[in-house]
Amino acid sequence: MTELDEARALLAEFPVVDGHNDLPWALREQVRYDLGARDISVSQSAHLHTDIPRLRAGGVGAQYWSVYVRSDLPGAVTATLEQIDCVRQLIERHPADLRAALTAADLEAARAEGRIASLMGAEGGHSIDNSLATLRGLYELGVRYLTLTHNDNVDWADSATDAPRVGGLSAFGREVVGEMNRLGMLVDLSHVAATTMRDALDASVAPVIFSHSSARAVCDHPRNIPDDVLARLSANGGVAMVTFVPKFVLQAAVDWTVAADENMRAHGFHHLDTTADAMKVHEAFQESHPRPVATAATVADHLDHMREVAGVDHLGIGGDYDGTAFTPDGLDDVSGYPNLLAELLRRGWSRSDLAKLTWQNSVRVLGAAEDVARDLRATRAPSNATIESLDG
Repeated sequence: MTELDEARALLAEFPVVDGHNDLPWALREQVRYDLGARDISVSQSAHLHTDIPRLRAGGVGAQYWSVYVRSDLPGAVTATLEQIDCVRQLIERHPADLRAALTAADLEAARAEGRIASLMGAEGGHSIDNSLATLRGLYELGVRYLTLTHNDNVDWADSATDAPRVGGLSAFGREVVGEMNRLGMLVDLSHVAATTMRDALDASVAPVIFSHSSARAVCDHPRNIPDDVLARLSANGGVAMVTFVPKFVLQAAVDWTVAADENMRAHGFHHLDTTADAMKVHEAFQESHPRPVATAATVADHLDHMREVAGVDHLGIGGDYDGTAFTPDGLDDVSGYPNLLAELLRRGWSRSDLAKLTWQNSVRVLGAAEDVARDLRATRAPSNATIESLDG
């Protein structure tokens, strides 16, 4: 049996829980949620990284669909609700393949049924508009993690890719974390500044996650996780889900991306735009400036380091498919996970290590957040604090 055969056999038993996929945003941008125009029951390889046949080929058993909206978009809360509605429509449209999931038990039930558990994560604290009531509303609608920031600061938390404003988390930011703990909503520290990571680990009494981040010691990008933070995951119980985005995993791609982003803005596009016209600009730039290419081995280098620092019990996978213009060779789309596992098998990762990476760690951390919430709800009422009352 080859390593690839062994990887596929393992995924049949312990499929991937992927922490972050931007399919809903891609559907919004490309076809304004016309799900017939992008029918994911058949191949959409010409338009998307994601469809059901390729999820099946990749051994995906659970997916956190990102209900991300851009932080500069007017009406972010409304747009987030539209994203949630998109995920619900997808689940209703494909009941034989997708199953709505809210709990760790739902994940296990979906695995037993052979369906893909579909969860939701909101990417950026701007989606709650400084309102704990809105946070609770998102939880009731099925959102099971909140990434505290996206690329820009929010009023109560600093982003990794913005100028520091509050020095990490403000008092209201700590209240947000506390309310998330009470709800059972995972605190997601991808995209946040290292100061925010440390403040959130200080504040949270439940395990945290990084839904799509890699190791800063391997690739020095602010979106990645410093070693001192990785080392704290063992005490916290959290999970760092390695991402595949080349500009976060390959150092040569960091410099190339700076130039590519400047080129996008010079042509009037947001640097994260993946519409057809924007991609033409990307492709033209790539023709004249060859793109450094990451591979499955590049991602495996991050996982080797993260295992050394955090421990194998604290690792997961968050590919960020349909949220990035480029992907590594061998991890071109959601069918590629077996290639990563085959690479790890060649490096001596055991079957039990890989089962933790793909399934067990992520299911455990969601269940642990539920356990913490059960205890907190018995003793703590919902917080009605405001940012004005706590931060002035």
